[in-house]
Amino acid sequence: MATTTTRPTTPAPAVTARRPSLAVRLLGDTHALGCRLPQLLVGLSLYGASMGLMLRSGLGLDPWDVFHQGLQRTAGLSVGAWVTICGALVLLLWIPLRQRPGLGTVANVLMIGAAMDLTLRVTGTPGPLPARIALMVGAIVLNGLATGLYIGARFGPGPRDGLMTGLHRRTGRSLRLIRTGIELTVLAAGVLLGGTAGVGTVAYALAIGPLAQIFLPWCTVPSPAETPRKG
Repeated sequence: MATTTTRPTTPAPAVTARRPSLAVRLLGDTHALGCRLPQLLVGLSLYGASMGLMLRSGLGLDPWDVFHQGLQRTAGLSVGAWVTICGALVLLLWIPLRQRPGLGTVANVLMIGAAMDLTLRVTGTPGPLPARIALMVGAIVLNGLATGLYIGARFGPGPRDGLMTGLHRRTGRSLRLIRTGIELTVLAAGVLLGGTAGVGTVAYALAIGPLAQIFLPWCTVPSPAETPRKG
């Protein structure tokens, strides 16, 4: 009776996962870059402009800008410079949280403060109260649009939003609780340093969420998986 011998099977070579390239880590994906890059730049520029206009209204700032203005009044430099410095320092807090910045994160740090300072140089504070109220309202709406534009470009969150999501992931606490805690902390510190809080601060807190929710669906560039295929 013939015997059959079984040959030992050679194990398949292990497949090692390739590390994403620097371009993929910064850009997320390269789909529709010709649309997404200009949208990111416009969104960040308008975001900084809206912050400058809100400061010019003199009716109160969003919590982070109360803090930035307080630093400016205490330590000098421009408000926009403190926006940039604080953005870079917050970005360092991403390291222990193991957050990865994208192109939008880096551009956020570099552009918003500069756009704010430029706006402050070319605009003045309107005198009559109705004009200041109109400027405040317009600045908040513009900020909502700018938020939709830069987030909708899909290049990663800003440093402050990334801090919020990183803490949420590491602690398991709700995003609402973490965001409220961060913003109340910087608001209190800003007021103590001499920053301007007022009706604009309250109006911003109440309006920015709904405004971003309105603009974001209009401004979001679809990902490849969401883009319908032709034919």
